[in-house]
Amino acid sequence: MPTSTYATPGVYVEEISSLPPSIAEVATAIPAFIGTTSNRTDKDIIISEVNSLREYESKFGVAAPTSWQVTYDKPSASFSISLKGKAADRFSQPESLLWYAVDLYFRNGGGRCYIASVPSATTSPDRATQLLNALEELERFDEPTLILIPEATTLEPSDYAGVSTAALAHANKLKDRFVLLDARQSPSNSLGASDLQAIRNPLGNNNLDRGAVYFPFLYTSLVHHIDESMITVEGLPGTAEAPASTDDGSPSAGKGKTTAHAAPPTVSLQSLSSTQTSAYNTIKKLLSEQKVLLPPSPAIAGVITSIDRERGVWKAPANVSLQAVIAPSLQVTDSQQALLNIDSATGKSINVIRSFAGKGTLVWGARTLAGNDNEWRYISVRRLFITIEESVKKSTLFAVFEANDTSTWLKVKGMIDSYLYSLWERGALRGTKAEEAYFVNVGLNKTMTPDDILNGRLIVEIGIAAVRPAEFIILRFSHKMAQ
Repeated sequence: MPTSTYATPGVYVEEISSLPPSIAEVATAIPAFIGTTSNRTDKDIIISEVNSLREYESKFGVAAPTSWQVTYDKPSASFSISLKGKAADRFSQPESLLWYAVDLYFRNGGGRCYIASVPSATTSPDRATQLLNALEELERFDEPTLILIPEATTLEPSDYAGVSTAALAHANKLKDRFVLLDARQSPSNSLGASDLQAIRNPLGNNNLDRGAVYFPFLYTSLVHHIDESMITVEGLPGTAEAPASTDDGSPSAGKGKTTAHAAPPTVSLQSLSSTQTSAYNTIKKLLSEQKVLLPPSPAIAGVITSIDRERGVWKAPANVSLQAVIAPSLQVTDSQQALLNIDSATGKSINVIRSFAGKGTLVWGARTLAGNDNEWRYISVRRLFITIEESVKKSTLFAVFEANDTSTWLKVKGMIDSYLYSLWERGALRGTKAEEAYFVNVGLNKTMTPDDILNGRLIVEIGIAAVRPAEFIILRFSHKMAQ
């Protein structure tokens, strides 16, 4: 129909829109990392988008250096390393986790993400408060679809419980994101009843379909960031303190030398680089063998991002090997995983990361915390619905304040039907025919009553048959009798 009255003779062109609006699928894997970054002197929460580890470093700096203490044992002529007065294992957890977590995320296929940097705090309650404040601040950002808080594992059990349940409530409130949680380390290798309770109890009983928990921690190939001036070396013969000066400015006699009766002083590793090269190189080699122990959620976020990009959000993020990971910190057996994967009492499933001969370290679980829920048992099903709901929600905004009549209904139905059909073609929905995979209903006396229309409600009902992962593959064999 003409949109204006023509008064001048001539040829006029009018374009008529004949195609329904289309649905643009939202990004499915945009993690938001919450934690403490280095080089922070202010007290504000800073949320910023980064696309690489280098961009993270330009905005937030590298990891805070680990303060190792090195001791020389004269009888054995060898060095030993300790951290905070405790003998160091081959793998240890750094004081600041976030840089290492982001590094592990990118190494496992991660892409664009958000960083919610919180000020540092010394006590567990204060750190928990900072993490909760950042979680609340993330409500203002629409893009994040995954929430990770690796530092929650460093909190006291009560504070860990508060942060974990708040993250699940946050995801349930906004409806557009999923939480990846890290189970606290088991105090023993038995995974007995008390160990399982210590893992499950802090997670509460609400909003369980909005998150997943992974166990155990990971031995990674990442190396601790160090500052040679902060690494102390004690007991090494031939080291000396800087000579003190007398009143006239000349070095005082006897200073700067180690006598036979005095213990060798403590010096920094940096001071040995030019004076005792052999000892310096030996210590550097020992430090390079100290690897980082990390919670698993950053690696899982990288796996999810990679799978979403290459396969789709409907593919379960499991049976995938992890990069930059040497082994899980605990070798879980089949019988132990059975107790973690299925719990008839609480339904809280814990996804296990396991090491298999010849295959490496694999993600060997794909359940949400609602492990007994037939609707939301699997991560891929929950995240597929989140993606569809958010995509349809944003794309149907055009219909707000449009005429609530058949024309608008057909446009809405057409765009949703077209989007779901494309998902079915890509393998996201079950069924040999599109009619078996989904349905879209809208209209008077179908989804709306005359009272709904009078009150301005346009109601659309959408049914989706999501594909589910084959978690248990059963092969049945029998003898075939000779004919």
